[in-house]
Amino acid sequence: MSDPLDRAIFGDDRGAEAISRRQRRRAPRPPAKRTGRKVVVVFVALALVTGAGVAAFTVLKPLISKITGVGGVNEDMDFTGPGEGEVKIAVAQGQTGDDIATTLRDNGVTKTRTAYLEAAKGDPAAASRIQPGTYTLKKGMRGVDAFKVISNPANVVRNAVTLPEGLWASETFARLSSFSGIPVADYEAAAKDAAAIGLPAAAGGNVEGWLSPTTYEFPENSTATQQLAIMVKRTVDELARANVAPDEQQRILTLASIVEGEVNAGTDRGKVARVIENRLDNPTGPTVGFLQMDSTRNFAIQKRGNLSAADVAKSKESPFDTYAHKGLPPGPINSPSEASIVAAANPTPGNWYYFVTVNFDTGETLFAETLAEQEQNIAKWKQWCKDNPGKCEAG
Repeated sequence: MSDPLDRAIFGDDRGAEAISRRQRRRAPRPPAKRTGRKVVVVFVALALVTGAGVAAFTVLKPLISKITGVGGVNEDMDFTGPGEGEVKIAVAQGQTGDDIATTLRDNGVTKTRTAYLEAAKGDPAAASRIQPGTYTLKKGMRGVDAFKVISNPANVVRNAVTLPEGLWASETFARLSSFSGIPVADYEAAAKDAAAIGLPAAAGGNVEGWLSPTTYEFPENSTATQQLAIMVKRTVDELARANVAPDEQQRILTLASIVEGEVNAGTDRGKVARVIENRLDNPTGPTVGFLQMDSTRNFAIQKRGNLSAADVAKSKESPFDTYAHKGLPPGPINSPSEASIVAAANPTPGNWYYFVTVNFDTGETLFAETLAEQEQNIAKWKQWCKDNPGKCEAG
């Protein structure tokens, strides 16, 4: 009996055999001159059978390789596995399969580049899922096993630090140090090397405002300089997406940082940016050129929350106090989000000069064009404070 798989690949010849036996019993021997044609037929049949077998093996080889991990790589090219010890392998953004194969070989994970590349070639869908990050592997692994680890996003070592929007540079350094173990002093020193961290000339050597807030997964053993460079590059990219010209970068970041420090609801960013621009554009207007933003006072004395009378007096000595000094402060007062950068570059059209948050729980903010309207809104804020004792204490 023939095997079903044999029949599927090579065909079923049982019927042909039965007919052949009957023909041999009933038919006379064919003339000798026909022998040559029979030989040709036999050779053709053998060729067809052999060709079908080769074709079937060619079709099934990738499937066999994917299931068993065996596929064209012999012991001279591959370790037998499973491997030992622990090796951290970093896959950088933009690296190719060839790059990864080289890294694995050079670190003793795989015996050759081919061992990994053959495995990756056998499963292109999995290869397309490889993500940048750090992976934990072993020395002496089979190429297919190393590929299985790297092609599974769940195996990326998550070594992340989250930096919220609105942090001062000093706060950013403290968080980074707590995450990495690198001393704050190293971050402070790195921040002063503008060329090393890619700080644009527009920043004037001051990194404040240029450390983009987000969640970072820095490469293992990266230095303070390398980490700050990644953050600065992200800010540069955000400014580019907002179509901010190089000579406008510092101004937009400064404006965006004030928006970040003042806004309570995401939908208000564009309106707050417009209030700032209106006050700047009309030095003889209602605020006579003063921005009068509380967040600038907080930055001036590096103190969060409500300020005491002594704090306010101290802040007036700083050029960042926009109650004491007209116009924009000398530079950014925090690390703004990309949303605030976009708002600063594209303020919402309007004639507002004032705004006040009237509900600290919801962030509801009211905007006004005149001082009279603002006073009405302030009355609403005071009423909310009265109805919610303990939430509006002044310093």
